[in-house]
Amino acid sequence: MDKKRIPLELLLLFSVFVIATCGLIYELVAGALASYLLGDSVKQFSFIIGVYLFSMGVGSYFAKFIKGNLIDKFVEIEILVGIVGGISSVVLFILFNTLAHFEAVLYLFVFFTGCLVGVEIPLLMNILKDKVQFKDLISNVFAFDYIGALLASILFPLVLIPNLGIVKTPLFFGLINISIAIFLCFYLKKELSKPISLKIKAIGAFIFLLVLFIFSDKILSYSEEKLYGENVVYTKSSPYQRIVLTRNNREFRLYLNNNLQFSSTDEYRYHEALVHPAMSMSKNIDHVLILGGGDGFAVREVLKYKEVKDITLVDLDGEMTDFFKTNETMRELNHSSLSNPKVKVINKDAYIWVKENKQKFGAIIIDFPDPSNYSLGKLYSLQFYKELEKLTTLDTKIVVQTTSPYFAPKSFWCIEKTINQIFPFTSAYHTYVPSFGEWGFSMASFEPVNNRIYRRIPDLKFYDYNFSQMSYFTKDMKTKDVEVNRLDNQILVRYFDEEWGKVQ
Repeated sequence: MDKKRIPLELLLLFSVFVIATCGLIYELVAGALASYLLGDSVKQFSFIIGVYLFSMGVGSYFAKFIKGNLIDKFVEIEILVGIVGGISSVVLFILFNTLAHFEAVLYLFVFFTGCLVGVEIPLLMNILKDKVQFKDLISNVFAFDYIGALLASILFPLVLIPNLGIVKTPLFFGLINISIAIFLCFYLKKELSKPISLKIKAIGAFIFLLVLFIFSDKILSYSEEKLYGENVVYTKSSPYQRIVLTRNNREFRLYLNNNLQFSSTDEYRYHEALVHPAMSMSKNIDHVLILGGGDGFAVREVLKYKEVKDITLVDLDGEMTDFFKTNETMRELNHSSLSNPKVKVINKDAYIWVKENKQKFGAIIIDFPDPSNYSLGKLYSLQFYKELEKLTTLDTKIVVQTTSPYFAPKSFWCIEKTINQIFPFTSAYHTYVPSFGEWGFSMASFEPVNNRIYRRIPDLKFYDYNFSQMSYFTKDMKTKDVEVNRLDNQILVRYFDEEWGKVQ
């Protein structure tokens, strides 16, 4: 008895560790997937965590009604957890573009997975209650549970998403879940009432997930081509975002977390409007700072000015800058700008970098993604512009992309008002980009933006230095009573979510 009891205790406690690790991975995958597809990462992760913890409570409650051979039941639930959690990303990616109520299916997966995980821990405790003292049982189970959760939270952003991606990660952990079930089927076969049936189920489930794992890249490509309606030529899940490049007969399109970033047919209109007004009106452009813009297009435009001595590009995502630095097609589009000896690429959070940096710049170009979540919203906050002020001189010109004044006027004028709290002279302007519609910018300085042109670049495709024309706004692009975007209220993210939610 003693020899048998010790291995069983250790084996089942190890199962607790695996359950906790796999369960949290499924939860994190659901949150990341919801952020990729639905936006607003804070809201999605908050809802996912809430539903998951609630469903674990529901599962724990119903565990007391499970009768019969508890080890049999535990193995069956382990198989179910592996299947449901493992296939979650595959199913959700395929259904995203075909279901009207996608969020209901997402939360159903989260709820069902949480219920199954919630059943397992009480079930294990019931199995072990006659074999281990109660105080040891409780402390050991929860210790292994929390250790597993810690491991999952560390591995997910640092190892799993960069190397396996959002689809293979849950499939891999589903295989781990089912491997535990298979091992128990053989190791505890004398204690099982239906060992042959459970072995067939477990091995069948393992083969099913293994096939999905092997073909997951093809499945993901198929689902993303359905999602974007174009040929997907490049995909990468970085620790920060899902990068997708598509191609059709006339253009390349880049999507970050399902949001269009540029079309190769008209990106020049956006980037010329972003870069050349500030560069032409800045007195000194020896040192230029670009925040965001990891595609290298803004750098390409800045490099047209021979006076520029150096450009510092700060972009969070190294996967993004590496792709646009090394891919032959992208190098053609950005004129190999990221490989230019004048350019220094820094992969770091722009907020942190700005706080730590002391260098002054003659022109600062800010090309962040739209403030669709709170991690991006901080880059449009009053506190961020206060930190940015330290990098400027009295002559520095700053330009910020500020989303669409037509589709999101509250968001646009909120950014403009926030910038104006720090920089006394601002000038909002906009231009038409066919892929996006009317798109807006704001130029800021410590001296009046008086449209004085210090230098011109000949043969630009779009910008003709008629800045005053771009500064005119029609009635339907104006709004009143917007708040300043502060780090502690992030009103801009709420404006953005409300306005763009009506467009989509």
